[in-house]
Amino acid sequence: MTVKYPPAPWNLQGRAIQTLHLVDLENSRPFVPPELEIISILPGKTLGGTYISAYESGSILEYNELIVVAALVRYQGKIGAWISHIYVDNEDSVAGGREIWGLPKEMAEFIWKKDSVSVRQQERQLCRVRYKKEWFSFATWWQQPLNGNVFGGLESDLLLFNSEFKSQFEIVNGNLEIPQESPFARLNLGQPWLILNCQNLELVAGVPKVVGTKASQGNPNLSNLTM
Repeated sequence: MTVKYPPAPWNLQGRAIQTLHLVDLENSRPFVPPELEIISILPGKTLGGTYISAYESGSILEYNELIVVAALVRYQGKIGAWISHIYVDNEDSVAGGREIWGLPKEMAEFIWKKDSVSVRQQERQLCRVRYKKEWFSFATWWQQPLNGNVFGGLESDLLLFNSEFKSQFEIVNGNLEIPQESPFARLNLGQPWLILNCQNLELVAGVPKVVGTKASQGNPNLSNLTM
């Protein structure tokens, strides 16, 4: 069967749960190409997290997605997120993610419940986020547009693309569970310092630009890059 996917940019709509973490630099380093500079936002800490989304009707493709950001990085003065792991449940999204943006997408299964979402690969649990709004919470919905850069690698090219993001955000209480058998357990993300419930989400994954070259091929999660 021929896998088909639309050209960039991809316009996506739906909902998501975002967790933000302060990650130890020594835990992030094995997941980040050595030529990328990891940005320290606190002594010994970088910014990482998970993003689990459901792209629904109105999207260029409909699918679920788990993104794991191992670190905030810098390359030739450009700052962006380094995605160490990414999973979806749509073969077209796998092909498009790999061939357009150089992202190491893999297939997985997503189970959404009222106050949780879990992601599995066959019999292996990747992660689960539980969340709820406490009755005493003062958090309220607010609409906020955001944008940021993401790095990827396609064949010999190092890519950079912009992601435009608009959503209603709500701070919620909860926790992230990552079992030891998960491929990204070694990041040791721990308890999130912030969990956001994102509704009425609109995301635009932009057209990538070549900003450098890769030194060698290999594990897409641990690519080596050079200027």
